[in-house]
Amino acid sequence: MKRIIYTFIILLAGLNVSAQTPDQIFKAAGSPPNPKVQVSWNRYYTSEGLWAIAKKLSEAHPNLVKVETIGKTYEGRDMIALTITDFSKGNVDRKPGMYVDGNIHSNEIQGGEFAMYTAWYLAESWYYNDFIKDLLADKVFYIVPTINPDARNDYMKGVNTANTPRSGMMPIDDDRDGLVDEDGYDDLNGDGEVTMMRRKNPNGRYIIDPTDPRQMIEVEAGESGEYEMLGYEGKDNDGDGEVNEDRVGGYYDPNRDWGWNWQPEYIQRGAHKYPFSVPENRNVMEFVMKHPNIGGAQSFHNSGGMILRGPGAEEDRGTYNSTDDKVYDAIGELGESIMPGYTYMVVWKDLYTAFGGELDWFHGCRGIFTFTNELYHPYFMFGKDYKGGRRGDEVQKDMYKFEKNLLMTDAFVDWKEFDHPELGKIEIGGFRKNFGRDNPGFLLENDAHRNMAFLIFHAYHTPKLVIEKVEEKDLGGGLKQVTATIANKRLIPTHSSHDTKNKIIRPDYISLEGANVVAGMVVTDVDMNKTTEQKVAPAKIAVENIPGMEAVTVRWIVSGSGKYTVKVDSEKGGVVTK
Repeated sequence: MKRIIYTFIILLAGLNVSAQTPDQIFKAAGSPPNPKVQVSWNRYYTSEGLWAIAKKLSEAHPNLVKVETIGKTYEGRDMIALTITDFSKGNVDRKPGMYVDGNIHSNEIQGGEFAMYTAWYLAESWYYNDFIKDLLADKVFYIVPTINPDARNDYMKGVNTANTPRSGMMPIDDDRDGLVDEDGYDDLNGDGEVTMMRRKNPNGRYIIDPTDPRQMIEVEAGESGEYEMLGYEGKDNDGDGEVNEDRVGGYYDPNRDWGWNWQPEYIQRGAHKYPFSVPENRNVMEFVMKHPNIGGAQSFHNSGGMILRGPGAEEDRGTYNSTDDKVYDAIGELGESIMPGYTYMVVWKDLYTAFGGELDWFHGCRGIFTFTNELYHPYFMFGKDYKGGRRGDEVQKDMYKFEKNLLMTDAFVDWKEFDHPELGKIEIGGFRKNFGRDNPGFLLENDAHRNMAFLIFHAYHTPKLVIEKVEEKDLGGGLKQVTATIANKRLIPTHSSHDTKNKIIRPDYISLEGANVVAGMVVTDVDMNKTTEQKVAPAKIAVENIPGMEAVTVRWIVSGSGKYTVKVDSEKGGVVTK
């Protein structure tokens, strides 16, 4: 019997389990039928796990995927970026670009999976999906799966709650007593989790829910409870008489570190020393500066089911005008329609004031149309909107039902007694750190796909320039008039209004090459034949913007005859010739 079992194991070990054969598969709509790189999207990966997927993609699809290092992290890890495009079509550096990143906050981990899912889906779908094939012929995606690889790993492997660490890896004296609790939270009972502490107290504010003994209920005013809640597991590690008072995370909030309307710590808590004092953010900034072709950007955070756009502060309302707002609204509202539970919002108006945020730097300093999606929403549990005054209580109750009935009690640690060195006899229990902010496994791929579809729509609407027509008119005396109409077939202009106002990116150039040009002009009114002449270098006309879903017309007066070429050269719109 042992010999038979052993032989069976050898046979299993010899099977090719990397992919099924085509005759074993019936394709599901909208998904790669038999990917070269098999990835399970119902789980989370460490930074090294994400890098391994990136490497496999580049090896399996060298015509579509390239991986590069864009800098080092605080702890010396490589930060990687994937470039996704059809490398056989056009100059990659001149294609309209879409930048994507995730996981700037280390505990907001699913951004890494969503960004990598996008890379995987684009590469694996290119072979059978004509829309993706056309998209990658026209556009280029730059994907940084995790901005915060160091603390991503610490969140997954370390002693943390669902909310820690928020940023980097250096301990901070949050209470400013001159002492630092370098250990942060403590796994007191050694079960590998940091959950909640409670203690029996006849004057406490909580009782055990009679319908679910795992849950605590706050009593009404004037009533006596049975327990007091003592916060997350922890003890006084630095001898200052406080428990869990110092955060772990040396950069405070890395999404307050960007060089647009940055404010110091005494104005906005969360700022670090100066703009881009966080090396990981500086790496991204330098990468983006090297790619002026980026016209759209997407950052993945968690949680709350929000599609956020700037400005982050009311003072910055002037950086967004009605022309740019129409573009943001069209993309954001489509996002609401394809992502149930998500709401399109403006940060300062609908949430709070935030200075020095990533999306404001992208828009304010680079003129890039940028969204931040807060991933996952309680709506995903039972399809409820949770609107009204006691939303938090209803969500909390449904979390217990969801955890019990759909996760089979996998995300809760039962309450157990523990002798605490300072607090005496307590009980420890509660939800694990992987539940509440992070998508449960079976909801991960669904949410990733919808968010990926949103950013693909965004990328699709980066500029697409077409020379619609070139017309000639004989003026006599050896002179000829050449008129060219250049259209932008997508929503996003070649320059945002903020970009145009502040001249962030150079103008678009429309040139007539191969002809003797004696005059060049922009046609400001085609019907009335009004023009504005460019007196210097007339063969190369500078146009400040080619608006989305509109066209511009230029004109040259040339002498002589012969063949010529009309060329459009736009940083964010690419290069086209006719």
